[in-house]
Amino acid sequence: MPGKRLIVIGHAALDFVYRIDAFPPKPTKVRAREHITSGGGMAANAASAAARLGGDVSLWSRVGSDPASQMILHELERFGIDISHVKVYAGARSATAAVIVDASGERFIVSEDDHAMPMTADWLPLNDIADAGAVLSDLSWIEGTRATFEAARAHQVPTLVDLDMGSGRLLSDVAHLTDYVIASAPALEAFIPGRDTEHRLRSLIAQGARHVGVTRGPDGYTWMDRDGIGHHQPAFAVQARDTTGAGDAFHGAFTWALTEGYTETECARLASAAAALSCLGLGARSGLPTRAELDAFLTERALAQPTGT
Repeated sequence: MPGKRLIVIGHAALDFVYRIDAFPPKPTKVRAREHITSGGGMAANAASAAARLGGDVSLWSRVGSDPASQMILHELERFGIDISHVKVYAGARSATAAVIVDASGERFIVSEDDHAMPMTADWLPLNDIADAGAVLSDLSWIEGTRATFEAARAHQVPTLVDLDMGSGRLLSDVAHLTDYVIASAPALEAFIPGRDTEHRLRSLIAQGARHVGVTRGPDGYTWMDRDGIGHHQPAFAVQARDTTGAGDAFHGAFTWALTEGYTETECARLASAAAALSCLGLGARSGLPTRAELDAFLTERALAQPTGT
């Protein structure tokens, strides 16, 4: 039986991705080995990851009325995401980004948002939250996040935050309404005071979260539960083609797994595998796995695990 609907709120964008051999030591002209145009944005990528795994996903977001918005919406629909609550604002420009990826999979991103995009959230269908399994936000639209998290808390629907460098400073606005905080390592250090990782995670638990964690790329995922007990999920090693959106894939897969009724340990394992597989494609979405692909990957890794370890 499929899980409840996942509502994802936040950023949707269009990425122009170029793969090069290596980053030059100083600005110059570089020929790309490969190029794709792909949907982007942290919330939209997370929604795509969850939908690719078979989740029932609705994205609540805002785009402009420009040609980029048509490409953004078309790809979201192709992933099977409900976009009936992605509001198109006439005269506004959709967010775009240039993503440069080197041969090792590391990337450099230059993004642009329309700062004139309306921030009001009074049009959101907050009554829909009562039947949701979880709400995930990237904090890029704090007005919408606050409204949805307040409704989610009233209906006892779990809320999750993707804490990243772009909007992490806004966590304090909704920390009291947040059940799960999953941060990138740079964001945890930049926005959560503390002498070390454990101290920072404990401070988030003290603010009311039931699960707080930090993604560290090849060093895996470390988290703390509401009892203050620490846990760790090792990363799955892959030959990365592009690490763009790996964190978004983690958040989307983790939240999808939560709506499916998995334990937090299982959510972390599934999310780690989905993030690893996402690195095999160019751009944030071409490597996102289906449920069958995820299961096959985990089975393969389990069979390769030496006996007794």
